[in-house]
Amino acid sequence: MKVLLSWLNEFGPFADVASDDEVAAVAADLTSLGLAVESVDRVGAAVDGVITARVVRVETHPDAAKVRRVWVDAGDGVERHVWCGASNMTSGDVVPLATLGTEMPDGRRIERRGILGIDSEGMLCSPTEIGVAGDASGILILPADAPLGVSYASVIGRAPDVVLDLDLTRNRPDCWSVRGVARDLAARRGVAIREPGQPFRRFGESSPPGVDLVAGDGCGRFTATFVTGVVVTASPAWMAERLEAVGMRSINNVVDASNYVMLELGQPNHAYDRARLAGGLRVRWATPGETITTLDGVVRTCEPEDLLICDGADVPVGLAGVMGGADSEIDDTTTEVVLEVAWFAPAGVMATAQRHGLRSEASARYERGVDPWVAERAIDRFAELLVETCPDLVVHAPTSEARGTCLPPEERSVDVRIAQVNRILGTDLDPTDLPALLDPIGFAVSDVGTTSRVALPSWRPDATGEIDVIEEVARLHGYDRLGRSAPRAGAHGHLSSAQQRRRLVREVLVGLGISEAMPNPFVAPDTMARAGMTGEVIRILNPLVAEESALRAALRPGLLGVIAHNEHHRRDGVRLFEIGHVYQPAVGELPDEFEALCVVLAGCDAPEAVRVWGELAGALGVGAMLDQGTPGEGMHPTRSASLRSGRDVIGVVGEVHPAVLAEFDVAERVAVLEIRLDALLVREPSPARHRPVSRMPSSDLDLAFVLEDSVPADRLERALRTAAGKVLVDCRLFDVYRGPGVPAGFRSLAWRLRLQAVDRNLEDTDIATVRESCASAAASLGAQLRG
Repeated sequence: MKVLLSWLNEFGPFADVASDDEVAAVAADLTSLGLAVESVDRVGAAVDGVITARVVRVETHPDAAKVRRVWVDAGDGVERHVWCGASNMTSGDVVPLATLGTEMPDGRRIERRGILGIDSEGMLCSPTEIGVAGDASGILILPADAPLGVSYASVIGRAPDVVLDLDLTRNRPDCWSVRGVARDLAARRGVAIREPGQPFRRFGESSPPGVDLVAGDGCGRFTATFVTGVVVTASPAWMAERLEAVGMRSINNVVDASNYVMLELGQPNHAYDRARLAGGLRVRWATPGETITTLDGVVRTCEPEDLLICDGADVPVGLAGVMGGADSEIDDTTTEVVLEVAWFAPAGVMATAQRHGLRSEASARYERGVDPWVAERAIDRFAELLVETCPDLVVHAPTSEARGTCLPPEERSVDVRIAQVNRILGTDLDPTDLPALLDPIGFAVSDVGTTSRVALPSWRPDATGEIDVIEEVARLHGYDRLGRSAPRAGAHGHLSSAQQRRRLVREVLVGLGISEAMPNPFVAPDTMARAGMTGEVIRILNPLVAEESALRAALRPGLLGVIAHNEHHRRDGVRLFEIGHVYQPAVGELPDEFEALCVVLAGCDAPEAVRVWGELAGALGVGAMLDQGTPGEGMHPTRSASLRSGRDVIGVVGEVHPAVLAEFDVAERVAVLEIRLDALLVREPSPARHRPVSRMPSSDLDLAFVLEDSVPADRLERALRTAAGKVLVDCRLFDVYRGPGVPAGFRSLAWRLRLQAVDRNLEDTDIATVRESCASAAASLGAQLRG
């Protein structure tokens, strides 16, 4: 959430906007209070080189219909020629002119630029180009009596400001408002918080709009206020600039006042054109298939779980807590409005917003929890703001109100034991310290003693028990002032065997130069199919984005996406692994959830993945047989194998199928090791066996065999290992060849056997014996030794 420092200063004297030191101190205080400041940006500073100029004449060039030729005078009597794409200025208008050499906020430098052989001596500026609120499609028109040749900033009177971007946790709905942030800051700094604005005193008496609350289980409180004397016009410049500085578009004075109240007090509200309402307002659940056109112009089909605001004719005029309807929106003809200020159940608003893919500033606040008892202040503040542009504004009393069954209680309190506070925080606070810490943020302390009574404010729905109050004490006392204490001897925990082995897996993989990745567990529904893997995925009922609307059923597709992302950014040869949970459909309500490991090696072939498995299996003291007869879904048919432990398949190893790589737009070969990790970690490691280290030199023996494609290479490898006997220390496939010299339907497999004895040097006769034994064993599988 973005907050303007000048806006905060209306609630208390916090900092001089022009002082970097004071601004930094405010940011530090907010962060220490748990309202982390992500960034501090200065806005509104004047752009040096942009001055006022009067339009002398405007022409349209016959050969450049999309641009206009404008001559301007900056007060020095010299007419400057400027090319301009906007058409909203006429002779006599005063406009901002960016002179040659000006550095614009977006990084552009204004230089002579020719069109049809005629140079432009500057640039006329739109509001957004110089950081001013207004229509970006046209040039900013300044007051006609503005002096010429001076900085535009001196004419519009805009002062520099500071935007604080806060990263708020979900349990602090009160701080989705300027007032809430100011309340915490004032408490930290020991200053009294004040309410901005002048009291509104013009009230009328008219029949209030009726309120019929049918869905009391979805709406706890609904108020409707009749307001007359409305003139729809542009908002005051200060309001429009504040709204746009925090990311909201200025629309008109009525809508802007509504949005301003929401941002300042955290209370969403909505203004309806009374002339477009048939009678009062009705709050009810939608009927299946019912539609409403929202303010964004989209026709939305509702579900029975959607809460609707309807008029007296039961026609929907708003999607409760999310967005108003287009049929009752404010326009230039509006003279009377009905102001809605309500409290909706957070879970219902969240579900509706997600179901329709329509998140708004209002829904973001409602779904976190709005203060149920701030409606009266919101109505008053709306009138205080609107009367500036509507001098004949009248707010009619009484306000219509209805309350539902889901409304939270107005008063809540808990008992807080000072001994428990000190035990948890490691402090030595006295009971009399609690009021000084808690009262400024609305947690009123009474019956001060060993056990004090603390009232829980309505704007803090997250606070429900003693531990929540203790957390507030910690925030206001200061985390950096909390004591430190060591746990008692014997109270420490320990890692289980599975946890230790999981850590070992990470250590081995990192030691092999493989980096850990953490892709999003939510994926697109077609991700498994793209990876060549069958099986259904589990759909998410209310996904945050449509492209991530399913739970992953395997880790491999996500990592392939990461490889593709790296390739597209010219980063080849990435080596990644991920340990995470996957979710597969199962019988019953719950999915089959288990922990998996996936290693992807871009630019590598199958033997590299087998080597990684060998290192991992050796460290864990486990083993598995490579079964090339079942290569695994999405894997290369002849360069991959399943990992079998007894009758169970615990994973796959090898290369990804080229068609899958093409689907993910990956150009490199990719080797993969994928394992069901939970099944591996529970296996007891084989006892470590002593093997003497030979001091004798080793000899390498390369053998190439022509073997039928139908015979798996692992069968030949097992035969070679058996035939080589005790002197074999390693056996690796290093080449696969198909082409001239090898019959069709066959391939040549080249193996490198490393031979070494423990007690003696191997003689030529020993190596020849191994060669003959291996050739004989291979022949039994139909393999012929190549010369």
